[in-house]
Amino acid sequence: MTEHISIVTDVGSFDAIAAGPTDGRPVLLLHGFPEAAAQWEYQLGALGANGFRVVAPDQRGYSPGVRPERAAEYAISELVADVLRIADELGWARFDLVGHDWGGAVAWWTAGEHPERLRTLTSVSTPHPAALGAALRSDEDQQLRSTYMRQWQEVGTTEQRMLADDAKAIRRMFEYRVPQNRIDDYVRRLSEPGALTAALNWYRAGRPDGKLGPVAVPTLYVWSTEDVALGSTAAFDTENWVTGPYSFQMLEDLTHWIPEEAPEPLAALLLEHLRAH
Repeated sequence: MTEHISIVTDVGSFDAIAAGPTDGRPVLLLHGFPEAAAQWEYQLGALGANGFRVVAPDQRGYSPGVRPERAAEYAISELVADVLRIADELGWARFDLVGHDWGGAVAWWTAGEHPERLRTLTSVSTPHPAALGAALRSDEDQQLRSTYMRQWQEVGTTEQRMLADDAKAIRRMFEYRVPQNRIDDYVRRLSEPGALTAALNWYRAGRPDGKLGPVAVPTLYVWSTEDVALGSTAAFDTENWVTGPYSFQMLEDLTHWIPEEAPEPLAALLLEHLRAH
């Protein structure tokens, strides 16, 4: 059974959903853009039913209680700090961390900078940041896939374009692979005053300070062949940026929206990974 909880930290209150016994092994799930914690509904239930304590927060900007206005306040250092704030408030000294899309990027950085806090790492869709950075420098295919990141830097007009005509542009991002009622919920959330700007500030915050090196935490990376944003070059290079136990799972004929497009296979992969470590 899914619970709705609030996680009160020094930067504000994060809305979250949770499942599983309170004394179960802790797992934190991080969503991506333009979604919310609800993207993990199936995996939350599956892991909770298997005895894990699973929490999925609406992250910075997506939770109304943590929605700063300046783009700089969405720097990766703040997003990683939020992960630790949430874990500390939940009383989790060590935990398993799972992220998709932007949540995957935050998960990689957390694993690299605070390995002592994580039992395992799972990134869905998102390659290691160094692998993606190398692809952006040398791979024309990845450069073309990532042109939207530059386009979304334009404040105001980007929001207007995305929300026009009942948020047609946002709805089309999902490639008809996410349930309609879930898309309606995401659009409703992002239509709230300031919500879409806050979500886009993740892209506008600027590059991280420093570079992320290899990750030593036991890692599962799940990538899909039809992902329009993240190509194979960075996906295949990611193994070179993990020094701990590593599993790469490539899902054929699936798009970027793996948690909702293939909820059961992903839950099975997560359970296998968690039980192995």
